[in-house]
Amino acid sequence: MTTVKVVISSAPSGPCSPRLPSVPCAQESFVFDEMKGTKATIEEYDWLGDLSYEDCKATADWLLAQTDMRPTVGIVCGSGLGGLADLLKDQVAFNYKDIPNFPQSTVHGHAGRLVFGTMKGKPCVCMQGRFHLYEGYPIQRITLPMRIFKLLGVQTVVITNAAGGLNQDFKVGDIMIIKDHINLPGFAGNNPLVGPNDERFGVRFPCMSDAYDRDLQQLAMEVGQELGYGDFLKEGVYCVLGGPSFETIAECRMLHMLGVDAVGMSTVHEVIVARHCGMRVFALSLITNLAVMDYDSEEKANHEEVLQTGKQRAEQMERLVSSVVNRIEPNNNYI
Repeated sequence: MTTVKVVISSAPSGPCSPRLPSVPCAQESFVFDEMKGTKATIEEYDWLGDLSYEDCKATADWLLAQTDMRPTVGIVCGSGLGGLADLLKDQVAFNYKDIPNFPQSTVHGHAGRLVFGTMKGKPCVCMQGRFHLYEGYPIQRITLPMRIFKLLGVQTVVITNAAGGLNQDFKVGDIMIIKDHINLPGFAGNNPLVGPNDERFGVRFPCMSDAYDRDLQQLAMEVGQELGYGDFLKEGVYCVLGGPSFETIAECRMLHMLGVDAVGMSTVHEVIVARHCGMRVFALSLITNLAVMDYDSEEKANHEEVLQTGKQRAEQMERLVSSVVNRIEPNNNYI
């Protein structure tokens, strides 16, 4: 276990550390692990959510022992977009609850299955459901699947999400290729790489100026044009917020001024860890609602709208992703 000394202030009361959501405050001297139902001393608390490199490798080895599939592409399905996993042939599926050390999805629209199979002949592994900060997991735990992907042999990660549109030229149902991101929680130190760094995963200070693979972005644009998606295929900057509450009007206006095109509650932390592990990343946002920036508007964001739009645009998203995957070669070249 990778350990770190944690110091808790002696304030008599107040909220716990946002990175240790289950730490009883101040006078208590243990962490209650909600996943295992056990206690651990503060000094022993692991910054991977109580999981070391060896634990991650044990999980990967367990999965590899259950299937002959050796995936080179990893796919993460966003809210209402779990149908991507249904495109896989020769499926071998595992419920998250049955996978050693794996978190569990708690959000409607996230099935909670890890599916191995082939997409257009390419060996893939697909997360049918992801994890979010607002579910209460440590940020290192919600990004754990990216480390598992790496240890499974994945070279390229394709990430999808449902997002609110801030760009005034966007419409509900548009698909945005993410070219860059703003990690707003990271401004306050909420980054999945905080804590001791294990060089077996990656370097201490990874570069993020190339977080999203430009060749894959260009490939997706070309594929989109070939499929006739030119009217609704966009590109832009994605911003992550903690959730689960949707953004206020003032927050939307601020993000728009910062140059954000779409906003959501996922993806960025997974991207950071995937890049830390040396995997290439391609990401898409499905614009499921338009952010409210007018105080006179009667519109209100809601999760049901997100899931409904996902159903309506699912077929096009699936076709775009599968066509991009089809043209990725195992050595990360493109055809």
